Amino acid sequence: MKLKSVLDYGQIIIGCFVASIGLTMFLVPNKIAAGGVSGLATVLHYLLGVPVGWTMLAFNIPLFIAGVVFLGSGFGAKTILGTLLLSIFTELTKNFPVLTRDLLLSSVYGGIVLGLGLGLVFRTRASTGGSDVAAMLIHHFLPSVSIGQGILLIDFFVIALNGISFNWELAMYSWIALYVSSKVIDIVQEGINYAKAVYIISDRNEEIQKRILEDLGRGITLFEAKGGYTGEEKKVVMCAITRLELPKLKNTIWDVDPRAFIIVHDVHEVLGEGFTHVSYNDHQDKIRGMR
Repeated sequence: MKLKSVLDYGQIIIGCFVASIGLTMFLVPNKIAAGGVSGLATVLHYLLGVPVGWTMLAFNIPLFIAGVVFLGSGFGAKTILGTLLLSIFTELTKNFPVLTRDLLLSSVYGGIVLGLGLGLVFRTRASTGGSDVAAMLIHHFLPSVSIGQGILLIDFFVIALNGISFNWELAMYSWIALYVSSKVIDIVQEGINYAKAVYIISDRNEEIQKRILEDLGRGITLFEAKGGYTGEEKKVVMCAITRLELPKLKNTIWDVDPRAFIIVHDVHEVLGEGFTHVSYNDHQDKIRGMR
């Protein structure tokens, strides 16, 4: 457990450093405010001349105090460390060379680097404060507004402020950076090998079940279903597979029944045999990190 804690804290340090590079080498020098407290600090940096890192910290301190008062002291040392380190590293790297002045390149690569860093931090069940805490406070006082909606509202406000303060072209590039960073965060946390859930309806279900077990070695789940038009009762076969296994599964199904009805959709995470295993302790850590 101690080794895991050491690795987590090491990952937070690396993640905060990488995220700060995304800000200081791409986004901030080009006035791209990709939402959140860092985006607000970027706007204020150019309007008032205040340092980005310390402005982020200045906003986060009262947010944390309000969070403890109204939400309870459940943020944890990891989140406090992440918040402090991102501000400190942003100041330490502010004189790093700016790699490009092209707004599109800055938005894309800044979003990638920022998302990579934040994703590493989020994987430890920590955060860097900012809009996450603010959104939780909004949800506390306005329960009808979810935390996700709160974050979106804050990001919209910050990017709109960027457009009003400078120009709307910068605001549009900021949306690109925000989108890219959010996607990279998802990839870092969930991996690039998205799973697939496949639902199969066929008159030859038993043969299909047998072939899936033999050819792919994947388990299956059966659902009772009833046709809305025909009223005929059938069994629906559900199978979770990796993306690379999908072509083989389709060929297996069509080899048995060319007229089989197949529904395929993306699954961002599958826990269990043949996929990712999560221990009970890891699951409890995740729950505590979300509180």
